[in-house]
Amino acid sequence: MRILALDHGTKRIGVAVSDETKTIAQPLEYIAAEPFADFLARFKTLLVDKEIDLVLIGLPRNMDGSYGPAAQKVEAFVAVLRGAITIPIKTWDERLTSAQANRILIQGKVRRDQRKEKVDKMAAAILLQSYLDGI
Repeated sequence: MRILALDHGTKRIGVAVSDETKTIAQPLEYIAAEPFADFLARFKTLLVDKEIDLVLIGLPRNMDGSYGPAAQKVEAFVAVLRGAITIPIKTWDERLTSAQANRILIQGKVRRDQRKEKVDKMAAAILLQSYLDGI
């Protein structure tokens, strides 16, 4: 069984998955956030295809540790997902994952126009690896 991580965004939702030993995170894809029904259908397909037993969702926090409007949007998103699936969902601090993902892609000489498509799934992988390193 594996863990699937989501990096929630208003336009795109980055997806990453762990290996079966829950040691290594791999960027998978991004899914358009809207229309939500299309996102949910793809998400449910991934849960079955990848044999997921935990969904990890990045919860954005301010640098002082407090929660802002972005965190409230994620909490609402999590509440909807909990009503749509039976697999356990856990949130995890995602401070600076997108910044880290951008830095990695820049260092890898990924062109700006291609970075936009890769940053979300890379941020999800960074989030998931952080969680895997902590368990």
